[in-house]
Amino acid sequence: MLAILDDTDREQELGVSHPAYKAIRKGIPMDLDLLTNIFYAMVRTGTPLLLVALGELVCEKSGVLNLGQEGMMLFGAVIGFIVAFSTGSLWLGVLLAMAAGMLLSLLFAAVALGFNANQVATGLALTIFGVGLSTFVGAAWVGKPLSGFEPIVIPLLSDIPLIGRMLFAQDVLIYLSFALFALVAWVLLKSRIGLIIQAVGENPDAASAMGLPVLRVRTLAVLFGGAMAGLAGGYLSLAYTPMWAENMTAGRGWIALALVVFASWRVLRVLLGAYLFGLASILHLVAQGIGLSIPSNLLAMLPYVATIVVLVLLSRDAIKTRLYAPVSLGQPWQPGH
Repeated sequence: MLAILDDTDREQELGVSHPAYKAIRKGIPMDLDLLTNIFYAMVRTGTPLLLVALGELVCEKSGVLNLGQEGMMLFGAVIGFIVAFSTGSLWLGVLLAMAAGMLLSLLFAAVALGFNANQVATGLALTIFGVGLSTFVGAAWVGKPLSGFEPIVIPLLSDIPLIGRMLFAQDVLIYLSFALFALVAWVLLKSRIGLIIQAVGENPDAASAMGLPVLRVRTLAVLFGGAMAGLAGGYLSLAYTPMWAENMTAGRGWIALALVVFASWRVLRVLLGAYLFGLASILHLVAQGIGLSIPSNLLAMLPYVATIVVLVLLSRDAIKTRLYAPVSLGQPWQPGH
């Protein structure tokens, strides 16, 4: 499903026209400047994974498994780009990208929750639908240039060695991802809303007996997941590589699904895992930067190979995986049944 890109295509897909990526490839020694640039690029490449994984985490915590992340990301990416290109407003593009993701997630909720359909089959169908729809809608917009979000450098803080540029010289959507991570972590770990979400995901019958609106909570969780997937797609087409290209998500939706399982449904581990996979995505640039003669295509495969390895390892320890997973994850539920 995913083609192995040559160096030029891979640079375009990664957005390496940015100075930070060019700095990695200069062949300078592995010093503080190179490490700073690596960490900077790691956050940029990990951000779309973080956004979509946070949305899927909330969705799965409520007991719903939505495998349609790839389709929602692509639809969000193309709608966000078209709106921003047509209106000149990047923020309107972001909002409509989120709305596009929510629209597809609403379709999923109607079928999987409203009609009690199999969640796995519905999610796979949503991905296929989203990929095809984004290709059709975006056919006339492929390769058109767009001035995307520029980095916002925070004085003094951006000069902190090693982490300054990583945290304080990013574009506004990355700063937004930091805030969204903090918000999701607080909601899931500290708020009553988080307790309700987890109660619905663990035992919907008991939650319903307590008067909690199980289907409403699950529907809202699915919509939030769709909005985050759309935002992740919008980030790709409006900030990361400000352009539209078919299948520009390059499997990130699938990686995010594996990431949630890899993180054992824990929000802090989702953050760390997203940036770890982001680092794996730029290893071919790092290798070239320090002079290693490893084929770039081989290193470009690492994020996908890592995803397969993670899933294999988790399947070997299925008992432990089920221990951390929400008890009712993926199971259909209807009131009174």
